[in-house]
Amino acid sequence: MTMTQQSLFAAYAYLPDGWRCNVLLQWDSNGTITAITPDASVPADVPHAAGPVLPGMPNLHSHAFQRAMAGLTEYRANATDTFWSWRDLMYRFAARITPDQLAAVARWLYVEMLKAGYTSVCEFHYVHHAEDGAPYASVAELAQRVVGAAREAGIGMTMLPVLYQYSGFGAKPARDDQRRFINTPERLLALLDGLRRACPEHAGLRYGVAPHSLRAVSEASLREVLEGLDAHFPGAPVHIHIAEQTAEVDACLEAEGARPVQWLLDGFDVDARWCLVHATHVDANEVDALAKRGAVAGLCLTTEANLGDGIFPARDYLAAGGRFGVGSDSHIAVDWRAELRLLEYGQRLARRERNVLASAQVTHVADRLYADALAGGAQATGRAVGALEVGRRADWIVLDGEHASIAGHEPRTWLSGVVFCEHGESPVRDVYAGGAKVVENRRHRDEQQAYAGYRAALAALLR
Repeated sequence: MTMTQQSLFAAYAYLPDGWRCNVLLQWDSNGTITAITPDASVPADVPHAAGPVLPGMPNLHSHAFQRAMAGLTEYRANATDTFWSWRDLMYRFAARITPDQLAAVARWLYVEMLKAGYTSVCEFHYVHHAEDGAPYASVAELAQRVVGAAREAGIGMTMLPVLYQYSGFGAKPARDDQRRFINTPERLLALLDGLRRACPEHAGLRYGVAPHSLRAVSEASLREVLEGLDAHFPGAPVHIHIAEQTAEVDACLEAEGARPVQWLLDGFDVDARWCLVHATHVDANEVDALAKRGAVAGLCLTTEANLGDGIFPARDYLAAGGRFGVGSDSHIAVDWRAELRLLEYGQRLARRERNVLASAQVTHVADRLYADALAGGAQATGRAVGALEVGRRADWIVLDGEHASIAGHEPRTWLSGVVFCEHGESPVRDVYAGGAKVVENRRHRDEQQAYAGYRAALAALLR
């Protein structure tokens, strides 16, 4: 049976070889791009994009429930306020959220992501159990709610159930306020299997696994969960928090005799399926080794700045050929432009130079960061996204060509305006995900209903 073909004509579209004129985009009813024709004749019977078209950005790191906390921890909780004191507040928040509230918060978050131009998300999901720590009747209850929220919003998803066992290196017993997170490898794999049965994989949905961090798993349990994953989901993505804080590096050195990234690279076959989230505190040897392995560094700049994590050595990492993508993590901001902007600005502040992350081949820093984040983010999702080319998912952004950030510019400076200029509302006008127009003229198709659900959930959580 021939699938229904859909089409869109763009006066300008950002293809793998750069901006091209008069581009005809075609896709099938499964949401897969079937043809891209630059320099096409202007068709009379095909819808025209309202502005320049860009590939949608993958968001490679999200904790959906934390969206409801944004702005609530911006006060001094201790004499020395750090990531660790913020974590205590986060745990108290996670202890209260119900399945219905989680679904409502996640749905609104994914609407926000789509409006910002994120068309895929990797959900690092670690709230698994009921408030008392007991498993739900369906062990995948909360993960299934999050997958459902993504489906309702229309965003592509890589669901990554988290293995969390211990409170620290040396298999320290879990704290009581971590009771909703805790699983064994066997139980986590059972959760993943139950989730797959309830929500089978398709072009918009992929599964993987996320060992929370080296402090939260043992070497043996990490191997066990990876072996189980490969038995049922060969080649699936693996994401892990690592080297986010100097205290974590110091504790790993004391417990394991090695720095976290080096320990992981020495002991495991870390390759292109892996995403090392944060990796903020890596030394020169780790930078080179990580780049050579082809794994993705998952950078979450607005969260890392908000938590005082530190500055990732991006200049050296990119110079070594390292791959990266961006995520919104705790969702203190939901905007890939802000992540790329802060990535460059952190390097400028540290080095007191400008345009640090440009290269000899790509002298416009926004163009380089955008292209690299697309490629690294797509790799981290394990899905065919991140580019306007045949066989990829029909995910793209339509810019407002009259927006003050790019109006009057030539195409070569459009991305510079989009990333580095902040002038009023977002320049993202329309968004397509899997070929469906989910955002039109800056409004999501289900925005009013999703926001009402979010407000109700937030009111209950803050009561």
